[in-house]
Amino acid sequence: MFDPKAEAMSVDERAALQRHRLWGMIDRLLAADGPQGRWLREAGIEGGADVHLDDLPRLPFTTKRQLWDAYPFGLVAVPRDQVAAVHGSSGTKGRPTLVAYTRADLDLWASMCARSLACAGAGAGSLVHNAYGYGLFTGGMGIHQGAVKLGATVVPMSGGMTERQVRMLADLKPDILTCTPAYALRLGEAAAEAGADVSSLKAGIFGAEPWSEELRAAIEAVLPLKALDVYGLSEIIGPGVATECLEQDGLHVNEDHFIVEAVDPLTGEPVPDGTPGELVFTTPTKQALPLVRYRTGDVASLARGGCNCGRTLVRMSKVMGRADDMLVVRGVNVYPSEIERVLLGSGLVGPHYQIVVDRRKEAAVRLIVACEAATDAAGGDDPSERLAGLLRADLGLHAEVAVVPAGTVPRVEVGKAVRVVLWTEGAPPLPDLA
Repeated sequence: MFDPKAEAMSVDERAALQRHRLWGMIDRLLAADGPQGRWLREAGIEGGADVHLDDLPRLPFTTKRQLWDAYPFGLVAVPRDQVAAVHGSSGTKGRPTLVAYTRADLDLWASMCARSLACAGAGAGSLVHNAYGYGLFTGGMGIHQGAVKLGATVVPMSGGMTERQVRMLADLKPDILTCTPAYALRLGEAAAEAGADVSSLKAGIFGAEPWSEELRAAIEAVLPLKALDVYGLSEIIGPGVATECLEQDGLHVNEDHFIVEAVDPLTGEPVPDGTPGELVFTTPTKQALPLVRYRTGDVASLARGGCNCGRTLVRMSKVMGRADDMLVVRGVNVYPSEIERVLLGSGLVGPHYQIVVDRRKEAAVRLIVACEAATDAAGGDDPSERLAGLLRADLGLHAEVAVVPAGTVPRVEVGKAVRVVLWTEGAPPLPDLA
């Protein structure tokens, strides 16, 4: 369901549409006279016509802290009787961030997720095996609504019960798989262990956690599909904000509904295209919780120019990580996804790993990278020293590498993979690190 009117507009057409929608959003926020309207007035904005796209840096940021301070409904811009649903973040950094939706918001969300599925080649005849979690978390419900909107058949598996998931993959023969990348890897391995035929799969849409090109290769090695990245967060709308197409050349941002910027995480100043920065979104068509310049904390770069698929939307890179997830070890700043890239790119270890930050001694932070040897790695020698050398050479990172027995690193059954763990006084996070 490729929509050329929306996804293949010229730059000038899209800018005119964004400007018109931005004006309407600002006027609505000012009329509602809630916190965001007051912040706009404090910035000197008295009406939507005061703002052009080039003026976005004049507008105040909205932050997660402000959402928390207004918990649960303080930033909602419509009467409560117009709120049709509430979803929220997974709360991995603390309490969930609640997000309200009107019926129109839910319809928009479904349309965006339908676009995501269409990016993967899905259509009205597709069968979508949806293994994202259902509930307050937006993943499962978003993809489900998108599949219905597209006219596809959806199998609402949710997470967990891996043996049953494999049985359904073999019996129902879906062409599209949706789940986290870590769980896609688990399903591929479980299907191989069971001898299940999953050859019907053609594409997978995997998100909710940062993942590298090297993990893409690992997933495509165990599942017969093209592994595509999808981006979204509940504060903006949920999954469907941006998605890779089958060209696998960046995620197309649905910028007719989500105006995106990349800024320096420290200064808040815009960064040039191609330079990693913190993603900032403005949501001009949302009703219940429209946000002005929301700082996501996610770091990625933006690129302009068309794609071979015909879409002219701005593209974003894979998310490198969250600004607050950056590890600082002996003066070196590094994202977990960069460590993943080096590990998996070596060919010496499998795709299951965990980064252990040892803070048992306050004076010196020790970083241990625990991983499992690749089953087809050449030779029988312990590759720990070689991997440590690769991390030093590529990232300037001094870390210990512990190659642990197969099956030691926890597998994901439900939710997101836990890639970084803190080791304080007490039992170690993995038994082989004792």
